[in-house]
Formats: sequence, C-alpha cells, structure tokens
Amino acid sequence: MRKLTYYVGTTLDGFIAGPDGQFDFFPFEGDLAAALLAEYPETIPAHGRGPLGLDGVANKRFDTVLMGRVTYEPGLAAGVTSPYPHLKQYVLSRTLAQLDPAVEVVPTDPVAFVRDLKKQDGEGIWLCGGANLAGQLLEEIDELIIKRHPVVIGSGIPLFDAPFRPSGFKLTDSRVFNTGAAITTYAKETSIPILLRPTTEADLDRVTVRHPRPAAPQTPAAAPATAGPR
Repeated sequence: MRKLTYYVGTTLDGFIAGPDGQFDFFPFEGDLAAALLAEYPETIPAHGRGPLGLDGVANKRFDTVLMGRVTYEPGLAAGVTSPYPHLKQYVLSRTLAQLDPAVEVVPTDPVAFVRDLKKQDGEGIWLCGGANLAGQLLEEIDELIIKRHPVVIGSGIPLFDAPFRPSGFKLTDSRVFNTGAAITTYAKETSIPILLRPTTEADLDRVTVRHPRPAAPQTPAAAPATAGPR
C-alpha cells in the first residue's frame, strides 16, 4: 500500500503561507537547504531544478504529487502549467479547467480518489497542499513531514483547514538545523486491535496459580437491640 505524506513548511505559529498565499518569508539556505536538496529533490519545482543543480537527479521518495487549486494557481499566474513534470501531477478541484496534459484535474471526491491511488503500484504520494485539501484528506494522511521555520507571522493559511477533529500522530524523527529550522516527522497513530479467543491448554501453562489467603475467623455478631416504642 502506498503512503500519503503531507510534506510542507510552516511558521512557528502553524501557518503554511500568509493571508494572501505569500511564502517568500520562508528562508531556503544553509544546512536545511542542503538537507532538502539531498533528501527531497523531487519537491523542487521545474524552474528551480537547473539553478540548484538538480537536472537529471532521480526522485528519492515520491513519484506523485497532489495539489489543491489554491496551491496550483500561483504557478499558473507565472505561466507555469506543469510545475513538477518529473512527478505524476494531480490537482484536486471541482472548478479548475484542464490546462496542461501533464497535470490531471480531479473533480471527484478527494478521499475516494486517494484511497484508490494508494492501491495502485508506485512510490510515495506527496500532498503538497493546501490547507483545505489537507483538511479533507486528514484521515488518509499516513505521515507528516513538517519543516518548521523560526518565524512568526501572526495570521495566514493554517497547516490544516478542517472542522475540530483530534487525530493522533506519533513522532518518528526530529532534526534541528543551524539555521534554527527543524524537520519533524510523524506517523499516523493507529490503535492496536485486540484479538479475543477461547483459552487453550497452552495458555494455562503461562498462568501462575495463587491460593487465596484463609479468611480470618469472624466474631459472633451481637444480638440486635430491642427496638423501643416508635
């Protein structure tokens, strides 16, 4: 089964972009940038791969990217209709028209689509954003990889835009960089099923028998007092 990973950058106060979708306040420098280029080269869009020396570099984790309309549109404004040609690209939107044969617009239910996608052969699936799509797919997210930058913006687009619905994740990795940024990785917390079955002879061999302590002798109860007049 393929895994859906929400890999995204956030501020310290939990925003993935500013109120108008701006994200130029996220620095891309130092040892954090080096780690991202080495470990997640496929997450760099086409226009940045050449300048960053990624031409011809193979994908490391993902072969598919999912985007919401709001995440896809900034590229369109700059004339980029296929931001990740080295990945299979899907934009989940009921209102966007098909603009590039390399990018498939999916107008159907995101949850059903992702469940079917996970059953297909392939590598990891990268949920690029945004908040609304992540909120719809919360139950299908298997892993969170959060790039937390040392900046506070006060307001903006949150990590998830969804109704109140607590969902547990467990920490599997955490790294802090000289830039002050950190990458934390979480896996979905799943409950362990309890199997109930009849006891067998083998089970009895693991039972330690404890004899109950003899009960202390009881003193005779006093005779009840005679009830007086009422």
